[in-house]
Amino acid sequence: MLYREMGKTGEKVSILGMGCMRLPTLGSYDRIDTEKASQLLDHALDQGINYVDTAYPYHGLSNAEGGASELFLGEYFAENDRLDEIYLSTKLPTWLLEDEGDMDRYLDEQLKRLKVDQIDFYLLHSLKEKGWFNLDILGVLEFLDSARSDGRIKYVGFSSHDETSFFKEVVDSYQWDMCLIQYNYLDENIQAGKEGLQYAVDHGLGVAVMEPLKGGVLAEHVPREVQEIWDAFPVQRKPAEWALRYLWDIPEISTVLSGMTTMKQLNENLQTARDGQPHSLTVEEREMIDEVKQVYQAKMLVDCSRCGYCMPCPSGINIPQCLSYLNQASMLEDDSEVKNQYYFMLKDTERAGNCLECGLCEELCSQKIPIQEKLKEVARKFGS
Repeated sequence: MLYREMGKTGEKVSILGMGCMRLPTLGSYDRIDTEKASQLLDHALDQGINYVDTAYPYHGLSNAEGGASELFLGEYFAENDRLDEIYLSTKLPTWLLEDEGDMDRYLDEQLKRLKVDQIDFYLLHSLKEKGWFNLDILGVLEFLDSARSDGRIKYVGFSSHDETSFFKEVVDSYQWDMCLIQYNYLDENIQAGKEGLQYAVDHGLGVAVMEPLKGGVLAEHVPREVQEIWDAFPVQRKPAEWALRYLWDIPEISTVLSGMTTMKQLNENLQTARDGQPHSLTVEEREMIDEVKQVYQAKMLVDCSRCGYCMPCPSGINIPQCLSYLNQASMLEDDSEVKNQYYFMLKDTERAGNCLECGLCEELCSQKIPIQEKLKEVARKFGS
């Protein structure tokens, strides 16, 4: 296994991290197959993976309650004395915070579920611009200071799926140790993107990457035009290998989290990780990946620059984000993961089905996009 420093912490983390939100299950998402999941973790740790990532809602039936992932990990490490081999990461469910005492309550609950006295990397989960002011009022940064001071957490970070400008604002707000961003070869200009990644690194943050395969869609259900490019290249690798190698080629990325469900997936990713050196792709390989990206991007339906001139919408719709999800779904052969993000990341009021066809957005749009028509398409595709 190869290792890189997690930013200014200086901690050496495996370039492949174990994401614990897609563990093997017994029929329903909240029932982890503990035998198979334990075998996965055994093998992952035996092969040198030392970054294990979970969160309060993982393997739960909703984001409003704790899931089984933290409980499973607590039991696993209680039965297997291997905590000293890994860095354990989990996240505070920021969307559930209602009063100042909630932060300590959730952290203490997570410590109990994980059966540990200290969490190595504790992240504010899924920060959004609309909720950031409320978190500030509740004193979330002071809470992090306190929890770090009393030893309940060692390093602090955050995850976010919001825009680059907000991402930079969060980076500037606190002395973070690391961040977790969605990044893959299709997402260089989505969410934090390449600009946000470099901004975080310039401020000394370690960068962990989630969704390296965009929920698996870059590995499965590959469009025919893309597969033809992969097949024609002299060096033969599976689409998942190319996606991971693309990320590990970037020296600023500390670790790439993969939610591995099967031993086959784990072994394939471990094999790819053996060659995951920075700057290891050839010029020709980078050009080929860029060609693949262009094919995906050519399948976009809306020429939206995300300038935001159409906002705010009187009905509360997040127009740029709705159009972005429509584009992402169009680029991919399988849009199920995009649909999941549409419902997870957007509030009910922000979804396309709330359009009252006032037309104000089209009057303001610098790209002259027929926004009302496209919002109807979004609502038809995603169900509201």
